[in-house]
Amino acid sequence: MDADQFCQIAAHLMRSPAAPRYESMVRSAVQQICAEHNLPYKCDRYGNVLVRFQKGGARRPLVLAAHMDHPGFEIVRALTPKCWLARFLGGVPDAYFRPGTPVRLMTHGTSAVLGPRIGKGKEFEIRLNDFHSSRGAAKSCRDSVVSSVKRSTSIRPSFAVWELEDFTIRGDQIHGRACDDLIGVASILATLIELKRTKAKVNVIGVISRAEEIGFQGALLVAGSRQLPKQSLVISLETSRELPPVQMGKGVIIRVGDRASTFDPAGTRFLTEVAEALARRRRDFSFQRALMSGGTCEATAYQELGFQTAAVCIALGNYHNCAENRIAEEFVSIPDACGMVDLLAETARQMGSYAKLVGKLTMRLNALRRTAVHNLSAGPRQSRRS
Repeated sequence: MDADQFCQIAAHLMRSPAAPRYESMVRSAVQQICAEHNLPYKCDRYGNVLVRFQKGGARRPLVLAAHMDHPGFEIVRALTPKCWLARFLGGVPDAYFRPGTPVRLMTHGTSAVLGPRIGKGKEFEIRLNDFHSSRGAAKSCRDSVVSSVKRSTSIRPSFAVWELEDFTIRGDQIHGRACDDLIGVASILATLIELKRTKAKVNVIGVISRAEEIGFQGALLVAGSRQLPKQSLVISLETSRELPPVQMGKGVIIRVGDRASTFDPAGTRFLTEVAEALARRRRDFSFQRALMSGGTCEATAYQELGFQTAAVCIALGNYHNCAENRIAEEFVSIPDACGMVDLLAETARQMGSYAKLVGKLTMRLNALRRTAVHNLSAGPRQSRRS
């Protein structure tokens, strides 16, 4: 995959902030990219986007799944004309919610800061970022003498995100607030664009879902509907916390499981056979294979609802924006991301050889068994005495 083209797709997506259930800006970016490349797509009744490329007749579908959302705040209600009650959606440890941390109110991109926690849950005050509110961020706005909330308040945010760089390239890495999972979404679109460009005979469906961070809600609704053929092979795409033995920059990761599940052995074997053949042909392609236990991904949801499921990912730095003692941009390796696209495109092309590739291990074991019969049928050998 051309790195420049991949980065263009990723930049378009990552400059569209989102939070769970508030993915409309990302969805619009997905639709624009599909329109630019004449990729057929539809939005289901729940707001998930399904993109399809099929050429060359009936083939077993390959489903590529990723999600549009990223941990963020939903605005519950206004407390004063310059202060709102917000609820955080997604997995971030409590220590990172420090009063005064910059946030961005959406959809207008207004600067604000995090205020104190309200109660024991993940509810906080967010107030406009002026000198007074920044200096007293730990103090509740409800303790101040303020005018009542008026209907004429011009700022009516619906959600908020951490105030971080949307997208930037540093060396051979992409840095931004939401690599998870917009790099996965970019990989789906880049794969489909590449398959269409090369006129590949494939049947690929991209499922770009909502609200993964709060319980795989979009993926569960897609998997539980009749939108996907039951004989599909589903591959979940993620950026996953960098944990030993994997290393960022060492290639795409064939993910044999997550924190909750191990994935289909035959599907994983198929991916591995495709990756090994690709690595033999191309010196610039490398891959890793590991159980990525840093979190649970959509593959578990699809698998539990009856689909044959495998997964790939790339290593992620600052998972969920959690750097050492501060909120910061996530980051991934560009070569790793391009390698993921290369693997997915080749996997789509090899779907017609699925049985042959998966059966290679059985053939090797049968050959070993025949050798074992020949070697051991005469019984144990007697050792010679000197």
